[in-house]
Amino acid sequence: MKTVYPRWIRLIINYFFRGLIFVSPIFITIYTIVLLIRWLDSLIPGLFPGLSLLIILGTVTTVGLISSIFLFNPVMSFIESIFSRAPFAKVIYTSIKDLFEAFGSNRKTFTQPVMVTMFKETGIQKLGFITREDLSEIGITGLSAVYFPHSYNFSGNLYLVPKENITVLYAFDPTDALKFIVSGGVTSIESSKGNKGNEKSENTPVVK
Repeated sequence: MKTVYPRWIRLIINYFFRGLIFVSPIFITIYTIVLLIRWLDSLIPGLFPGLSLLIILGTVTTVGLISSIFLFNPVMSFIESIFSRAPFAKVIYTSIKDLFEAFGSNRKTFTQPVMVTMFKETGIQKLGFITREDLSEIGITGLSAVYFPHSYNFSGNLYLVPKENITVLYAFDPTDALKFIVSGGVTSIESSKGNKGNEKSENTPVVK
């Protein structure tokens, strides 16, 4: 027989979970920031707590400013040539560099969310980001590279997908798409490209 709790107990449980939903993101965010600051402080010991974060941010910003100067390019080329001579270091360096450039440089690659038909029989679709439309330079035709981030994880898988199975989601903002995928579809969609995406068919393949 199913136990029926009094109304006041159900109200308390309901309020508890509502409070948990409200408090947990704030607490986890603050706790993560504190852990990050403590870890950065351990890299430069003896400083006032939090000062190491400012030093690192200032240093990285200064390097970014210097890197925009034309004369800095030969220096970067020299540094990259050093890493390219060591096979193992080259793989790590180029992979990390390309990953950061995909999100933060002028040649961002995670800018076009797509929907891929995984199983035509059932109509199951999967959301991802097209990272390279043309693979002919590596001897592959008719396929495009699509990256599928994992939900609640900082990882994902890369698939080579037939172009006719890819639907470009023009009206889906890339930032919202990434949040939507990583959160498992439970996050709210705050922004949209609106009518701009309606200028193109949402069922248009990436490449004809």
